[in-house]
Amino acid sequence: MIATIIISVLTFLGITLSTLFFPRIKLGKFYLDTYWIIALVGALLLVVTLNCPVKEIVSSWTSSNAINPIKILILFFSMTILSIFLDEVGLFKYLATLAVSKAKNNQQLLFFALYFLISFLTVFTSNDIVILTFTPFICFFCKRTKISPLPYLIAEFTAANTWSMMFVIGNPTNIYLATSAGVTFIEYFKVMALPTVCAGIIELFLIHLLFHKKLKEPLSHEDINCNHIESKFDLIVGISHLAICLIFLIISPYIGLDMWLISLICASSLLIFVLITRLVRRKQWHFLTNSLKRLPYQLIPFVLSMSIVVIALHYQGIATKIGELLSHIPPVLGYGVSSYLASNMVNNIPMSILFADIPLGLETHSYYQAIYSTIIGSNIGAFLTPVGALAGIMFENLLSKYEVKYTFKDFVKYGTIISVPVITTALLTLFLILH
Repeated sequence: MIATIIISVLTFLGITLSTLFFPRIKLGKFYLDTYWIIALVGALLLVVTLNCPVKEIVSSWTSSNAINPIKILILFFSMTILSIFLDEVGLFKYLATLAVSKAKNNQQLLFFALYFLISFLTVFTSNDIVILTFTPFICFFCKRTKISPLPYLIAEFTAANTWSMMFVIGNPTNIYLATSAGVTFIEYFKVMALPTVCAGIIELFLIHLLFHKKLKEPLSHEDINCNHIESKFDLIVGISHLAICLIFLIISPYIGLDMWLISLICASSLLIFVLITRLVRRKQWHFLTNSLKRLPYQLIPFVLSMSIVVIALHYQGIATKIGELLSHIPPVLGYGVSSYLASNMVNNIPMSILFADIPLGLETHSYYQAIYSTIIGSNIGAFLTPVGALAGIMFENLLSKYEVKYTFKDFVKYGTIISVPVITTALLTLFLILH
């Protein structure tokens, strides 16, 4: 048990330190993210030292239950393909430039327009895709119009990690926790819709209060022509596949199909359809190739490695002891706060993998309170530090690339001011719903 604790803690600590001080390493002409390499080393150490038997790993990865990490990865990557394809067609950028053009020289109007647009797109796609798409756009636009990008960047990041709670597909942590608990798409939405809306309202009010003076400053005139969608045919194909996927996810309990299988069928259908049309038309291959290139492949070794760490913690009885400690605290408070803080110690994906099984000893009502509270903590926890989520790591890398000054201290300062009231609101609303 001691060896498992030491290796696990060192793995978690290594992931945190790598995120802060050496997020990428260069090997020849290639750059590799370090967080998944450290996770892989930690997992291999646990296997080699026999702290995690191979048969336990095989059993977990081949199980027919919903917590199988392979199925969860398939669900996440399938939904990501649908989202990235729409971005490659130009939908997100078109909507963003349209919002900016309609705002004219009014920063207040622009702020609200972008916040609601980002929130809307996050609900139907995912937080990571929205952050990857809108961060460069905001940096570029603010530089050209000579305004501070902070109000828009903070609004973008927090909106993407708040409204991602609305649907189960909004965040990999939602997918893992809800799927492990056997929660359906519609059951999830019925519970999480109101906490998400309430958290979003409080969040918007706070950000506007923080930056209302900056938003009153004049906006240098900048003519922006809305980019035309490069291929309306591909846009229709992409939106149709996403819409059909969402419909079948909603009715999945009634037709006997798992969510991972539905998303896989829709993503495969899109790829096959696009491939056939490219072979026939012999043009516009970049929509397909760029979509495949942009997939977050590093998540595969990361999630699988962290699942091994969690399997070891369960095998050694450590997860059970954590559950015993939390059993003395009301589930909404205990799991909500602990998951929020733990996300910023080990990242929200490892935290979610660990917390998925911890509340199994609770009675049914308390168990679901714990699962939904952990989902809230995993999303809002991303605000507090860049370590909290992969979205934070990507966000920091993009800001550095576009030479926007936003230090670790700034991240924590604004993250604390915004996340504490937001998570309090979300957890209180959840408690009232499930009480």
